[in-house]
Amino acid sequence: MTFTWPAGSPTSSPVRLALRQAILESIFLAESGHPGGSLSLVEILTAIFDGNFLQSPSDQQNPERDRLVLSKGHGVPALYALYSQLGYFEAKELRGLRKSGHFLQGHPDHLRYPLMEASTGSLGQGVSVALGLALGLRVKFEKGELKRLPKVYCILGDGESQEGQVWECLMSCGKFLPGNLIFILDANEGQIDGPVKEVMDLEPLADKLKAFRLDVSEINGQDVKTIQDKLKSIEIKAHAPAQFIIARTLKGQGVKSMERVIDWHGKAPNKEELKRSLDEIYGENNRPNGSLLEGANS
Repeated sequence: MTFTWPAGSPTSSPVRLALRQAILESIFLAESGHPGGSLSLVEILTAIFDGNFLQSPSDQQNPERDRLVLSKGHGVPALYALYSQLGYFEAKELRGLRKSGHFLQGHPDHLRYPLMEASTGSLGQGVSVALGLALGLRVKFEKGELKRLPKVYCILGDGESQEGQVWECLMSCGKFLPGNLIFILDANEGQIDGPVKEVMDLEPLADKLKAFRLDVSEINGQDVKTIQDKLKSIEIKAHAPAQFIIARTLKGQGVKSMERVIDWHGKAPNKEELKRSLDEIYGENNRPNGSLLEGANS
């Protein structure tokens, strides 16, 4: 049986299980990738796209669409899997992850896939792109060129937040007050060199962000409803402090053998590790949606 998505909203448990399966199987087929930071994004991304994001697979370049900049570009397998689930492209395309010339590159590639609002991967740069998008859309809205003010989401990592460019951007947010810009920090506590706290501790993070005139909140990034409730509570204004949501997650979230294990930052599972991980994802539940591995060589 080939891979098919289970029915239901992106935030439903069966869909989130299938997203994790697709993430791991696509990285396995690519023989490289970043499972840890992709898995920690699942709840964040599904909460955004389930009622908090105006965009359509039938009109992907609508100028009034909401935007998402994945500044932590190495987590893009999670975004690809979600776009497939939502019908932007067929699931079989996930087998092309990181393949030369394929539109699903290992980091977002705007040239090959324009719905990736920014080509990211060099950490820290996506935040500046997101700020520029938010300000540019505000200008168009205030000129009457857009009927609605689109939201711009920017997802960044906590290891990434050690970059100086991030803090320069946040300082600019305090000056320009882009009220349509929503930062979400995937605070999964790990980076390639080790625990974030040991490499370069960010705390007291909330206090620092508030000093930059940001509207700061801290939530459980493992709980979809909590994330959804927070996103629904945000009132978008043309001129207001940018939102900065610290979402506390786990690297490798949802796969016990990968959670909090730094080694899973940037390596693909082998066949045995993939099987073990899928067993952990589904537990005693049967996997009803097939596998990306079937027909992968066709």
